[in-house]
Amino acid sequence: MKRRSFVQKAGLLTAAMVSGKMLSFAAEPEFPLVRKPIELRRFTSRAVEGAITEFTEKVKNKELAWLFNNCFPNALDNLVTYSETTDGRPDTYLSAGDIDAMWLRDSSVHMWSFLPFLRRDKGLRNLVGGVISRQVKYIIKDPYASSFYNDPAKIGAMKDDLTMMLPGVHERKWEIDSLCYPIRLAYRYWQQTKDTSFFDAKWQDAMKAILKTFKEQQRKENTGPYHFQRTTLWATDSLPMEGFGYPVKPVGLICSAFRPSEDATVFSFLIPSNFFAVVSLRQAAELFRIIKADEQVAKDMEAMALEIRLALQKYAIVEHEVYGKVYAYEVNGMGSYNLMDDANVPSLLALPYLGALSMTDPVYLNTRKMLLSEGNPFYYKGKLAEGIGSPRITKHMIWPMSIIARGLTSTDDEEIRNCLKMLQTCHGDTGLLHESFDPDNPKQFTGSAYSRANSLFAEFLWKTYQERPYLLA
Repeated sequence: MKRRSFVQKAGLLTAAMVSGKMLSFAAEPEFPLVRKPIELRRFTSRAVEGAITEFTEKVKNKELAWLFNNCFPNALDNLVTYSETTDGRPDTYLSAGDIDAMWLRDSSVHMWSFLPFLRRDKGLRNLVGGVISRQVKYIIKDPYASSFYNDPAKIGAMKDDLTMMLPGVHERKWEIDSLCYPIRLAYRYWQQTKDTSFFDAKWQDAMKAILKTFKEQQRKENTGPYHFQRTTLWATDSLPMEGFGYPVKPVGLICSAFRPSEDATVFSFLIPSNFFAVVSLRQAAELFRIIKADEQVAKDMEAMALEIRLALQKYAIVEHEVYGKVYAYEVNGMGSYNLMDDANVPSLLALPYLGALSMTDPVYLNTRKMLLSEGNPFYYKGKLAEGIGSPRITKHMIWPMSIIARGLTSTDDEEIRNCLKMLQTCHGDTGLLHESFDPDNPKQFTGSAYSRANSLFAEFLWKTYQERPYLLA
């Protein structure tokens, strides 16, 4: 047996042994072992290993099976640090991988694909609960920050940013989605488990802090307390106008200083994130009622969600000369708008995935056509793939995340199959997805393995396996 074949089979055998099953091997393509040896993994879940074994056994496309084997457990293998507090409460720190800091957004995304398995694995359930608890601590510490250190006293590399930097804060870029993702995670955790034990007084305080922050950034009376500047050569890493960004007209929408890509917004009313806020506020209000918390807070959340929704209907839709009525990416409430999309989620393309719009919404469908065409300045097409990039990097580089979002928001078999094919092609023979890649040469990519993209890809693969397994042949 060739060494490469042996390594591949050994990796699959490890997954099989952890899940308590044995695999039989037929003639298969040769793929190298990517996962860490079991003794070096940070966290092991029988439910996750069982899903890997099932997928590997039943999916005919062995390269996709190999990619699932690499991507699905990647966060558990490499990023999590699970512990318990002195009173036995789960506490989970989740590193971003390339940077030893925990992002509210990324940690939520990493846990999302594990939620369907919580009923089968108490340890996995505690792990996710520990992430919810850790996110609560961070939100209470500073709701305007996006990422935090495990050490609450650490003074990090961004200490010279011109903003209110606290010990333990890694980066203080204000992004609406940073506060939406923890709500999304908590809500789906409750849906899967019906467990409300993590929604204690501190969790409620964190939700109140989110509501307060959203209201401040509607900027109805003043610019609010947040400002941010950085000494940098990159214009997208700092805000103009003394750190407050360009002016907006207060119309009920929430200002987001930065996009999910962590690039500064041009017009502060970031439309995908405002849609996300509508969904999140409604979910938080529902959870408040489920746990019989403050009814007035629940009403305030619902009222704000409605106000934002009405403002989106009035200000987010513009007339495109080719595609008709479409959603703008950013607006300022004064008539200025930005027609584009960024690969990072929330994006306009991903709005149905976040539950913000129906996939049959006519304005969304028009917008989707525009985004997946040259009407979007960050849409690129090469010999092997097509998709959306980001102003965060150079031209003609596609982010796999945009292809995943396209697949997750499609009901067309051929489109989903094409997305899977492109993702199968773009890993550059590494077995993991990266931040971005050249659609003419996937071996040219930026960054090492991009953990958030790998978690989303695993989610897409498992969803396809559950709903359309024939596309994985």
